[in-house]
Amino acid sequence: MKIVISGAGVAGPALAHWLLRGGHQVTIIEQADHFRTGGYIIDFWGLGYDLAERMGVLDTVRDHGYSVREVRFVRDDGSKASGFGVDVFRRMTGGRYTSLPRGDLANAIFDTVKGRVETLFGDSIAAIDQDGDGVALRLDSGATIEADMLIGADGLHSNVRHLVFGREDQFERDLGYRVAAFNAPGYEPRDPDVYVTRSWPGRSLSRFALADGSTLFLFILADEYLEGALPDEPAARKTALHRVFGGLGWETSAILKAMDSAPSLYLDKVSQIVMPRWSKGRVALLGDAAACVSLLAGEGTGLAMTEAYVLAGELARAGDDHAAAFTAYEDKLRGFINGKQAAARDFASSFAPKTRLGLFIRDTVVKMMKFPFVADRFVGNSVRDDFVLPDYPLD
Repeated sequence: MKIVISGAGVAGPALAHWLLRGGHQVTIIEQADHFRTGGYIIDFWGLGYDLAERMGVLDTVRDHGYSVREVRFVRDDGSKASGFGVDVFRRMTGGRYTSLPRGDLANAIFDTVKGRVETLFGDSIAAIDQDGDGVALRLDSGATIEADMLIGADGLHSNVRHLVFGREDQFERDLGYRVAAFNAPGYEPRDPDVYVTRSWPGRSLSRFALADGSTLFLFILADEYLEGALPDEPAARKTALHRVFGGLGWETSAILKAMDSAPSLYLDKVSQIVMPRWSKGRVALLGDAAACVSLLAGEGTGLAMTEAYVLAGELARAGDDHAAAFTAYEDKLRGFINGKQAAARDFASSFAPKTRLGLFIRDTVVKMMKFPFVADRFVGNSVRDDFVLPDYPLD
């Protein structure tokens, strides 16, 4: 079949990889004018790690990964308030764990299909018309495409979901936080292979030293600190963060100064997508577009890769019966994804507890993470993948 995928992040190229193994013709449409590497650091383990191995990209993933040693919470003077060694996660995952830039993972997957799929960068879907025989797409560029089906793998703010299923606010579950991130070169101190975080009630600020000499900075804040609509303009976003974090102590003055010179600044809600159905007619959703677990969950990329594998596998089993494949895809994954979303909701508040008591409890638990039974109790549900990858005729 001819299958169009909207989105060239992790989910889209992963699906293209497995669809090619199933003998399909694939076109990827990506709004950005080039493939984006780098980005924020993700923790990568579990089913995604297993699928990276099956896809033949695990060595590349490891080469781009960081051997993170510690998550460290500090005081204003930089001294350690609490923290834990990341070996706790390596123990839980049998050593199959790494951290790497999200875009580098996407690029490793895209390289497996590059040159074998039609890829349209700098374009987006403007209109979708479907019937019993196929889908007709009109792009922003004016081009038209006809295909057997369309897969929306275009992220939390999915354009395909909006065009086919309706407004985003019908499906969004706001977790009550906002997140911002940027990169800056030459920042000191660096603390290689350590996530360093300073927290205040309802706010946290973290940094992580990258291999190219730059530093990734991550702001998390409770939504009451940033009321109303999120600013669109970069200058307005920076002004808002100055207002929320200015004068808090630690390294905030230096970090905000670095932010002022940053060419780009990511800012968004921490939210989930919860939908009654992941497909409609010949259109299906994948990854964050279908069931975002939230940026703070830590496993969104691995779950997107799992969904891509299962969707391609069910299409292989069902032949040209897309309706049967879409139903089986959702039936297999719905309970598993629901559980991951529930675990993410429980875990989100630990990043920026909204009270001093909450910070005290978080730091107390973190200090005890060196004990396996404590780690299993508080993060086990987030790390464990209670799902067995089916065997599909895709080789």
